[in-house]
Parts: sequence; C-alpha cells; structure tokens
Amino acid sequence: MKKQLIILTMVLGALMVSTGASWAATSAITSVTEVAGGHGSVPSWLVIPFATLLIMIATGPLFYEKFWHHHYPKVAIILATVVVGYYIFGLHNTHGPIHAFFEYFQFIALLSSLYIASGGIMIKIDKKSAPMLNVIILVIGAVISNIIGTTGASMLLIRPFIRLNKERIQPYHIVFFIFMVSNLGGALTPIGDPPLFLGFLKGVPFEWTLSHSLPMWIFAIAMLAVIFYFYDKKGLTKKNPIFGMEKPKERSGKIEIVGAKNFAWLVVVIIAVFIDPAKLNWVPGIIQEHEHFSIGFASNMPEGATIFSFVRELIMFAVAYLSFKLADEKAIKGNDFNFEPIREVAFIFIGIFGTMMPALELVAGFAASPEGAALINHNTLYWGTGVLSGILDNAPTYLNFLTAAMASKSADINSVAEVVSFANGGYANSVLELQAISIAAVFFGAMTYIGNGPNFMVKSIAEQTGIEMPSFFGYILRYSLPILLGVLVAVWALFFLNEGLTQAWNALIG
Repeated sequence: MKKQLIILTMVLGALMVSTGASWAATSAITSVTEVAGGHGSVPSWLVIPFATLLIMIATGPLFYEKFWHHHYPKVAIILATVVVGYYIFGLHNTHGPIHAFFEYFQFIALLSSLYIASGGIMIKIDKKSAPMLNVIILVIGAVISNIIGTTGASMLLIRPFIRLNKERIQPYHIVFFIFMVSNLGGALTPIGDPPLFLGFLKGVPFEWTLSHSLPMWIFAIAMLAVIFYFYDKKGLTKKNPIFGMEKPKERSGKIEIVGAKNFAWLVVVIIAVFIDPAKLNWVPGIIQEHEHFSIGFASNMPEGATIFSFVRELIMFAVAYLSFKLADEKAIKGNDFNFEPIREVAFIFIGIFGTMMPALELVAGFAASPEGAALINHNTLYWGTGVLSGILDNAPTYLNFLTAAMASKSADINSVAEVVSFANGGYANSVLELQAISIAAVFFGAMTYIGNGPNFMVKSIAEQTGIEMPSFFGYILRYSLPILLGVLVAVWALFFLNEGLTQAWNALIG
C-alpha cells in the first residue's frame, strides 16, 4: 500500500502541475476567446469536473473499490450535469452540449451494436497455447479490426483468446490484446476506430486511411508482435493461479464457430456506418438551425445549419436488440455474455463526453490563436493528439486537432470540400499533418484504459473470468510507458521526425 500511495502522489502531483501549467497557458486566451456562436468564454476552472472524473477512474478501483463499483454511474452523471448545466444556464450555450450528445449517441450506438452482435458468436480454438499461435491470433485480430471495428474484433476474439491460454493466462496477454486488437489494429479504415469514423463523416475519403496509414500500421504491429512473442515465450512456464492447476486435456486441433449467423448482423452494422444524412440526400436527419430543430434532408438544409444522424443509430440499436434476442443460446452461455462491460463503458463515457467539452474548447481555442497556429506542424500534432487521446477519448480529440490544423491554414472542417482538399494535399503539409493526427489518435488510444472504448470492455471481461488486471496506474507504469511508448516513439522518429520516408510513400501512392 505504501508503494501505491507513493505512485499515486507522484501521478496526482504530475496531473496538478500539468493542469496548472495548461490553465496558466490558456488563461490569456480564454479571456478573449469566445465560444462558437458568440456565447461566453469558457472559464479554466470548468476543467475541474473532467480532471476529477479522470482521477476517480484512476483511483477508484484501487483505493475505494466498493464505493466506485456501486456509484460510478452517479459520479459520471453528476459531473457531466455540472458542466452541461453551466454551459446551458451559465454560458447560454446549447450548441456544445447538443454536439456532445450526438457524438456520444453515435459512439455508443456503434459500440453497443458491435459488442452485442459479437457476443452471440463463440469461437472455440481447441489447440494448445503457444507464443506463435498467440501472435497469429493477435495479428489476425488487428486485420479484422479494420473490417468490423476494434470493438467488434475485441468482443469476437477476447473470449477465445482467454480460453486458448486459460491454463497460463497472465495480465500481459490481455494488455497486448488491448494494444494490438483494441487499438492499433483499427488504423486502416474509418470502420476500424471511432476517430477515423468521425473523420470520414467530415469528408476524409474512405480509402485515404488505408493508403496513407499502411506503412505505420505494418511497422507498429510488427514491433508489438515481436515484443509479445518474446514476452510470451518467457511466460511459457508460468501457470494461472486459478486455471493453471487443472489437468491438461487432449486437444483436437479444431476451430469451431457457434452462432455464425450473427456475422450477418455485423454486416448490417457495417452497412449502416455509411448511412450518413450529410452525404446521402435521401436519408433524413435532425437539422439544427440556431436553437431550432426539425427533421429534414441535407439538400433542403438552410445555410449554416447542422444535420445530425439518427437513422444510422436507430439501425444499430435495432441490431443490438435483435442480435441478442435471436442469438444462439449455446454461444451466449459459452461466452458467459452479460451487459456489464457495455454498461460500464456507457456510463463512464457519459461522464467523459459531458465533462471534456471545456478541455477540448480550450485546446481548439489555443490552436486557432496566432500563438497556437505558429506551433502547429506534423510533429506537434502527433504528440498533442497522442497525449490527449490517451487521457481523453480519442474520437473527439481527433476532431479537435483536425479542426485546429485546418484552422491554422484558414480551412473549415465543416466544409466537406475543404476537408477533402486538406486530405489530398490542397494545403501546405496537410497530408502529413492528417497522417500524424490519424495515427496518433488511434495508436495512443491504447495508452490508458479510457483512451478508447473497447479497452474498458476487454478489461472488464478479463476480470470477470478471474484475471487480475493491473490498475489504471499499473497499466500505464508496467506496460504503456515501458513497452507501448517505445513503439510510438519509434513510429514518430521513423515516419514523422524523418518525414522523408513518409513523403516518399505519399508520392508513390499519388
């Protein structure tokens, strides 16, 4: 306990220093920076609820587990209500909370539909655990992440991965799974990870991500695969204290899939991703014009209005309901499927989406200022997007840094034509900058349990099977900093610090 208290003091001290520094840096800006729409400026102290939530997520399971387990939904909702209430009644700004609500609506619809549909598929790998077999599964999972999303791939493979390694399962197995399948794997398509999905909705071409992120993806996945192989080879002799004493059974070498019909539901979710009212004029959406809302079509939308999707999300929620009701009972029972992991994610991210608005606006406000614009380049975007993607949710962080990068070049993220131009090199260094934002948002999402939605779900499933996962700080100190950060630094040094290699690749793909 003494060691944990020392670590906690050091981390909280770092948080306080960094928070204080950021407030000092932004205080001059916030005094003159107005929130979008001419509303009052966001005060720096409004970041406190967000910082409080992060600290409680980090310390709750470690120091006051019983309280946190029973009351985290109330904590998340209360802190979110404080910030949203101040926006509405203190700043007279409904624009920010409404956008946060629809971003959360999109986020939870996609995650819940993929989680529930995947939960009805049971993959049984009746082979003997071996380091190379584990590497193959992790690499296959990384590829699949780009087809059914990091959430879908994580939920599809985490249980068979645990069963395969049941007799010697260790926390590092789950951590590397989070690194490779739940995060880095999904960097190649907009379906792969929520930040890329939001970029696609804004106008980034669907194929852009695959062609421009492929070298970084191959390099990072290969590095992690090699590191994991030696980790796992060293851990061959370790036995799981719960399952490792069981008598080994004969292996048939077969792979069996139960509930394969649920793959059809996953296809429906993937198709639904493309049902965007901003791009398909025949799809209705919710149109916001100032403080007024109506249901209509983008073709008839007044200038300056915003259209939000709801048809896509209703399809996803319908898939979640039907895929569970019609699922194979054997698969549901075999997976020990329950709703606790998605419930935990839903409540935690209500708090995150509700409280992080001030932090994101302060970042965007600084980036749009002359001082901030002077600092923007592909290197600062890589590290800025990355660091905040680790402690914020990576999806809105991606959008804010893309907004900032475009604003520094007098481009508007709300213009599809300008986003396409930015992605295709219409502005100085814009392709390299978008590559840095895209890679950092996805890769750094693995730095903490809250960087990306699937992380929490995988951790929760592992703990329900009896695996003692590291705490919030333990995950960072034992795995993220000594292992993952080295990979992320290597990606930066090879592809962004030495930008010539990336520029040569960009020239090759046209």
